[in-house]
Amino acid sequence: MTAKARQRPRREVRLPFTAEMLPHDEPELLATYRRAAWETYQRLPMPHRKMEAWRRTDIRGLRGENLRLPRENEFRNLPPVPEALTQPLVDREHGGQMLLLPGGHERRLQADLAAQGVIFTDLRTAAAEHPNLLKQVLGKVVPAEDGKFAALAAAFSQNGVFVYVPRGVQVEAPLHSLAWGPGADLAHIDHLVIWLDEGAALTYVHESASPDEEGQTLHAGLVEILLGNAARLHFVELQSWGRHVWNFTHERAHLGRDASIEWVFGSLGSRLTKSFTQVRLAEAGSSARVSGFYFADGKQHLDHDTRQDHLAPHTTSDLLYKGALKDYSRSVWRGMIFVSPEAQKTDGYQANRNLMLSDTARADSIPGLEIKANDVRCTHGATIGKVDPEQMFYLRSRGIPAPDAERLIVEGFFDPIMQRIPFEGVRGRFSRAIHEKMG
Repeated sequence: MTAKARQRPRREVRLPFTAEMLPHDEPELLATYRRAAWETYQRLPMPHRKMEAWRRTDIRGLRGENLRLPRENEFRNLPPVPEALTQPLVDREHGGQMLLLPGGHERRLQADLAAQGVIFTDLRTAAAEHPNLLKQVLGKVVPAEDGKFAALAAAFSQNGVFVYVPRGVQVEAPLHSLAWGPGADLAHIDHLVIWLDEGAALTYVHESASPDEEGQTLHAGLVEILLGNAARLHFVELQSWGRHVWNFTHERAHLGRDASIEWVFGSLGSRLTKSFTQVRLAEAGSSARVSGFYFADGKQHLDHDTRQDHLAPHTTSDLLYKGALKDYSRSVWRGMIFVSPEAQKTDGYQANRNLMLSDTARADSIPGLEIKANDVRCTHGATIGKVDPEQMFYLRSRGIPAPDAERLIVEGFFDPIMQRIPFEGVRGRFSRAIHEKMG
């Protein structure tokens, strides 16, 4: 390579968004929020590999100049939502369901939940009918300043969900939302806001999916979760984007005193994913358990950045991510447990385990601790390994064909994660994905 070639500037990602593309005719609460986010978006740099959080993820292959936002009701001319994706995963029926579609949405909520004061609606309606509630959460948990794509999602989200469960209300039937994103060269942008008041309880399932198509598609998303004192949330999140989708998300849960969250995250699709997931244990007695699983093949690139922030005494966090990789795929996991000086008696744990199914796959695992208190118990670990040849020999010696033997080993590898998921439908969905990935 010549010196001139080495000095040639590398391509920069350019996105086509302008102030004229901001949503119009919205309530003032949303309009003000979006204008501020747009100003932040203009100010922040596009992520690049000299940034620590982006060192191992190169997004220069995204041809952003070709993207556009979906037109109103464009979903009517695109592939419809597969019926299987609308079926309940964690109970016999949904208490409510929201379909986030290109250029529109569809919603339903059981009448008895509405009678208890449960709000489950889109952001525009929430800003018009419940502005005093929405303004207490919107942009407070995940500020637009978190990053370029966080600001993008805050400014341009065409679809959004606002969930509010009043004090003491225990929602039995789960709520479900599905972001369905067909259509190449489209930018699907959504924003979830979930607020459980003191003593409330909810199970919420959110899925993101699309068919495989030619070209490129962008998804940018925000998830803001606020849990009041003693609130309890089961949050299940499944990502099954098509192999042409570039997926960027910023997600955070803020926990009050004695609040708890069980967060289950599954990542199976997309061309490239970069996700930031954080739990903020802000008050004494709060606890979080985060269980993540991923399976990459082909040339998929999955980058998960996690944080467990302990900001008060007697808080607990437990994070386990497990992934399998084959072909030329790559995973990145970068975790951090932070303990503030006030967070004595913290109990924090994080681990990442990777199973390599080909010599050309790659996994980067970077755990981290930042502890500023002196009475804590914090541990972390990471492993990267191949299929055990002794296990393969044992199964093959009992007449099991090699592909089936390898699949059984992969299922056994993921079993500790499956045991942490209390929902049979979610476990079944992932088991089917393993079969498909294994061919």
